[in-house]
Amino acid sequence: MATELAQRLLEGDRWALTRVLTHVENGYAEGRDELRDLYPRSGRAHIVGITGPTGSGKSTLTGALAREYRKRGGTVGIVAVDPTSPFSHGAILGDRIRMQDLTADPGVFIRSMATRGAMGGLAAATGDVVTVLDAAGKDVVLVETVGAGQDEIDIADTAHTTVVINIPGAGDDVQAIKAGILEIADILVVNKADHPAAESVFKQLHIFTDLQRQEGWDVPILKTVAHKEQGITELFEAVQNHREYLSESGRLDEMRRHRARRQLVVVAQKMLLMRAVESSGDERVDELVDAIAAYTLDPHTAAERLIAG
Repeated sequence: MATELAQRLLEGDRWALTRVLTHVENGYAEGRDELRDLYPRSGRAHIVGITGPTGSGKSTLTGALAREYRKRGGTVGIVAVDPTSPFSHGAILGDRIRMQDLTADPGVFIRSMATRGAMGGLAAATGDVVTVLDAAGKDVVLVETVGAGQDEIDIADTAHTTVVINIPGAGDDVQAIKAGILEIADILVVNKADHPAAESVFKQLHIFTDLQRQEGWDVPILKTVAHKEQGITELFEAVQNHREYLSESGRLDEMRRHRARRQLVVVAQKMLLMRAVESSGDERVDELVDAIAAYTLDPHTAAERLIAG
């Protein structure tokens, strides 16, 4: 029998959804119970990752795409991964503020998450939060990365469709973002396309895609002006086309297995670390930390001793 909160969530209770997300994000025991009950009800939503450099307009584009889904009757979950506040250790809610017009829409649920030191553009619990929103019946879950730099490639392991945003006027335009991040793109977007330098970026991306073709899928390159909602219909259609391609080609099943493997490894690593720390105790951990800080013990040997107990 499902937990009370999980059952209420499945019945459409937004307060229950908020509570479950808090439990899951913070790693509480009740969150694990709720996730266990909800997981069999997930697997239906299309997960769309939106990434790109800081200042590329990710939040504005995410909001515009969410509104396009709502115009067509779809329900939307948004996971906005924000930087961590150095004071509260919570999320700096820039994305939530920029999407204020969506918060009153009952068909949209926005969750801001702090990275809490996690690398790769996502928070550690992002996958679990996406699963909960999926189980809550959202047709699409939009995952916006933190926007810190070139290494935000974890989104490709979470999303079915990855949208990489590029902008003109960022120095050596494509060179500034191509290391790692362009290779994960299923759809490329040149945002702020009303900028005079946008055509240059557009041409450079065409050259890049000619060199980095995906088997069976031609990566589209779209122009948008997100704050004017220009090009958003075309972006929506490209996402839908990619979803159809994944389903018809069998790639969707492959991606689900890949995502399942990643979830298994990530959760197992987290559980093993917690068990190692708990079995050793704070005093033992402090001893090892002191030894590393004093340069009398290297971190690898210290970690081996921590795991050994």
